[in-house]
Amino acid sequence: MNTTLPSTDFFINYGNRLQASLAAAEWSEVAHLGADIHECWLEKRQVFICGNGGSAGNAIHLANDLLYGIAKRPGGGLRVNALSSNPSVITCLANDIGYDRVFAEQLSVMANPSDLLVVLSGSGNSPNIIAALEQAKTMNVKSYAILAFSGGRSKQIADVPIHFPIDDMQVAEDLQLIIGHMLMQWLYENRPKV
Repeated sequence: MNTTLPSTDFFINYGNRLQASLAAAEWSEVAHLGADIHECWLEKRQVFICGNGGSAGNAIHLANDLLYGIAKRPGGGLRVNALSSNPSVITCLANDIGYDRVFAEQLSVMANPSDLLVVLSGSGNSPNIIAALEQAKTMNVKSYAILAFSGGRSKQIADVPIHFPIDDMQVAEDLQLIIGHMLMQWLYENRPKV
């Protein structure tokens, strides 16, 4: 079998695109997200995270980090829920009321005023992401949106958009995780003293 060795230029280019996005970022919105998550943690309010595809996987990953990783002690983490994590709930809601409502309906049942919603989306135009942001507004749930490309409709609907104007879905998903990991480390450094 003849396998072609990829040019290292491809990987250098990918790394450069990621670095350029990080270098051009406006970090004040991320700092506000960190402060709002910290406040939810201290006040035992809930944080909900959602996304589709790779962003759904990132939502689940970050919920894990926030549930345990920020405290690293039993019972010390954040009350967090990845709305993309339960396939039974998602397929039930998609079948019964439509895929565009799979996150919004979960919020309508589980969220309380002053909870927090974080949506992860490349385009910012997924109907179920838009519906979740709109549901959050009706319930006084503050919303953040981590977005790429143009930011789509989510950029206008979210209370606080965190926008990386890069037209690359994989880099967009990398940025979602990088922000989540930054926040995880900051929250751990600022964890409540027991």
